[in-house]
Amino acid sequence: MVQNFKETNNYPKRLSRYSSVGKEVGKFATRFLINTVISDNKSERNAVALKNALGTLKGPLMKIAQLLSTIPGAIPEEYKDELSKLQNMAPPMGAGFVRRRMQMELGNNWEKKFIEFNYKPFAAASLGQVHKARDMKNREIVCKLQYPNMISAVEADLKQLDIIFKINKNLDPAIGTNKIREEIAQRLREELDYDREANHLKLFSEILKKYDDIRIPTVFKNVSTDKLLVMSYLSGKPLMDYKSSSQEIRNKIAHCLFRAWWVPFGQFGVIHGDPHLGNYSIIEEDNNVLGINLLDFGCVRRFQPVFVEGVINLYNGLKNNNQEMLVNSYESWGFKNLNKELIDILNVWANFIYGPILDNRSRTVADGIEPEVYGRKEAFNVYQSLKKIGPVEIPREFVFMDRAAIGLGSVFLHLNANLNLHNLFEDAIGEFNIDKLTKKQSEVFKKTGVDFGL
Repeated sequence: MVQNFKETNNYPKRLSRYSSVGKEVGKFATRFLINTVISDNKSERNAVALKNALGTLKGPLMKIAQLLSTIPGAIPEEYKDELSKLQNMAPPMGAGFVRRRMQMELGNNWEKKFIEFNYKPFAAASLGQVHKARDMKNREIVCKLQYPNMISAVEADLKQLDIIFKINKNLDPAIGTNKIREEIAQRLREELDYDREANHLKLFSEILKKYDDIRIPTVFKNVSTDKLLVMSYLSGKPLMDYKSSSQEIRNKIAHCLFRAWWVPFGQFGVIHGDPHLGNYSIIEEDNNVLGINLLDFGCVRRFQPVFVEGVINLYNGLKNNNQEMLVNSYESWGFKNLNKELIDILNVWANFIYGPILDNRSRTVADGIEPEVYGRKEAFNVYQSLKKIGPVEIPREFVFMDRAAIGLGSVFLHLNANLNLHNLFEDAIGEFNIDKLTKKQSEVFKKTGVDFGL
């Protein structure tokens, strides 16, 4: 990749971020104390106060807030409802700003590397924005450009996350947040490293190369840096455009999505950790749906074989009602202080998450339950049960695994796909063997340079 000026975790930049973010979190802390003392519905009022405080912020803390809303038990249900309303509203960089950022990454003559460059972003997120362009070979490409000073912003916002978690400890939490904080911090720091993301694009291209209906962008390393990722543009339509398509088309899209997620995990121990609607687009030619484009590999989680084995063993334990296998799975994941009460609570959540793939028949994920309320009963029961014995510290690996599984299920709910997910799961996992998985990880490391040593 191109060598560029390296941004650092800069104290003045962190201090500036502390001032703006801390002001809003401070407002929430004050409101929290007032509501707790004088309000009968303090949980709801505190939740709204937190959302209002974070809703004025941009960048990493917005991403953290949205992530917290997807982790069951990390925060009270009222907080989850309010945080889930937050949207990515990071203000786009103007043309002058973009020009300076591109110059910093590629040098003074950067424009000579492109035939065309559109200064208006066609996509934006909490950490950067994406511009369309054409390279010197007249190929349509996209340039994912990180916002400036994001390293300092991430470190400052993680400090504010600590404050939020400290406040949460006063709310009788069901889940301990130490491991959640560690996991969020590491994944968020990794997401700033576009060299790492480029390697993940290469990794998934290798893993899914035999599937013609799943396409992944190609990285152009000669014009990429650790803050600028230049990739081939994959033409596609938004997934939600197909929400009212025929059942056959919706099933085809869902089938592709299922394989794109479970094959990498079950056979190689890696997941695309951010499966929301904007990270997919649909390949269509002559009014025929051909497959999906899989986009945005900033949030990718690699797992040790023993964790993957635990996931598969939990599935088999639930399928065969093998209690010993269930307990072994939780132990292999790193759950501490297991007892019958905690195991029973974990089994409730496991049966909910695994339910659609345990059921050997064609069905939708919700299976007759309204999508708006699907899973709420199970989540509430688990949350209340954990509060009685908690807080329970969940393993780090569980955080993004659970988040990604719920995110994928949400996409299936939107599509209302009707498939035999049991058969699809068994096909995607194949004849699982931990030694075979270890060998595959070693082989793909040699081809792509992606290390699973973690």
